[in-house]
Amino acid sequence: MASGKRDHLIDTALELFCQNGFHATGIDKILEQAGVARMTLYNHFKSKDELILATLRRRDEKFRNWFMRTVERLAKTPQDRLLSIFDTLDEWFTGKDFFGCMFINASAEYSAPDDPIHMASVEHKTLVLKYLRELSTATGVRESDVLADELMLLMEGAIVMAYVAGDHKAASHAKVAAGKLIQQSRS
Repeated sequence: MASGKRDHLIDTALELFCQNGFHATGIDKILEQAGVARMTLYNHFKSKDELILATLRRRDEKFRNWFMRTVERLAKTPQDRLLSIFDTLDEWFTGKDFFGCMFINASAEYSAPDDPIHMASVEHKTLVLKYLRELSTATGVRESDVLADELMLLMEGAIVMAYVAGDHKAASHAKVAAGKLIQQSRS
């Protein structure tokens, strides 16, 4: 049952951090929402930062698994999968659980490059880029790593525009630009 309480704390903190941010979400709010005692929290985590790192790991795992499954569900060929990245983003942006990117937010709140929370955010983005590079390489385009880097920039820009500016067409606009980049990389 101990790991059940730990998982419940992580899930509760994940929801609150996504909705309200890291600094704005206090331990008392997490405890109240989770319905557990302070001692339970500190039996599983030494500090709030350790809880944040656990939530980032959970979010990374859940998000990347969902993201890759959705891309692969929406398209079968490597080139179509590169474009379906943006359809996948559109699903995320229009869902009820879109509060921007937890990793962008974490890196903004914990901006020191050597902060473990910032480093966990970098690791997530690196793993997403690795997936894009795998997809890009599978298309057989020249300079597939460059294409993946460019698509990553389009993704990140779309995420920010969808959240910060409320641009409901951010993913569609990024998909059009991605199509042009893919076409250029073929010539």
